[in-house]
Amino acid sequence: MSAIVWDKTGSREYELGVDRGVLYTQKTDGSGTYNNGVAWNGLSSVTESPSGADETVLYADNIKYASLRADEDFGLTIEAYMYPDEFSACDGSVEVSPGVYIGQQKRVPFGLAYRTKIGSDTDSDKGYKLHLVYNATVSPSETAYESVNDSPDAITMSWEAATTPVNTGDYKPSARITINSTKADKAKLAELEKKLYGDETNEPTLPSLKEVIDMFPKTSATE
Repeated sequence: MSAIVWDKTGSREYELGVDRGVLYTQKTDGSGTYNNGVAWNGLSSVTESPSGADETVLYADNIKYASLRADEDFGLTIEAYMYPDEFSACDGSVEVSPGVYIGQQKRVPFGLAYRTKIGSDTDSDKGYKLHLVYNATVSPSETAYESVNDSPDAITMSWEAATTPVNTGDYKPSARITINSTKADKAKLAELEKKLYGDETNEPTLPSLKEVIDMFPKTSATE
């Protein structure tokens, strides 16, 4: 047996940044699968916003008898200086002619991949978390256009996104999964990233959430 030691050297981790954004628009054939991924340049912020899981309290025998939790929802706020052309369909625009867009159209669901860095007191580049989001749709958002002045700044665009959970196999439906590079199987993670980002012979694709789960070795519930 050993006593707990706080703030050991190398154990003071933190998370920061966002990079390697990839957009995967959902195919319109009703299959729930995704088109090839495209880079999302200019991605500046992704704010994850879980909600729901509200408590319903049951009382009996003059005591708190049980606590029930509702299902949890997952939403996110995406901020960027620019977006890939493919995202226009997700934002309710259709390109009717090269460079000509009409708004207030059907909003196409999409998947999203992005990374956040993991650092520590001894290694500022210790690893990263790979985040995958499925079956997301965005609400209409406002964009403020301002006159260029003596302190010019690029416009920051923002979208509120909601998700609908998808099948995960042995687990409850979910719309997101996160892989920690400092803990996950390195070979399996490399295999997943090859699928997500593509290479010289393969297009970038988004495997289903269940496929991602099945790629990594299982652990027991007690581990």
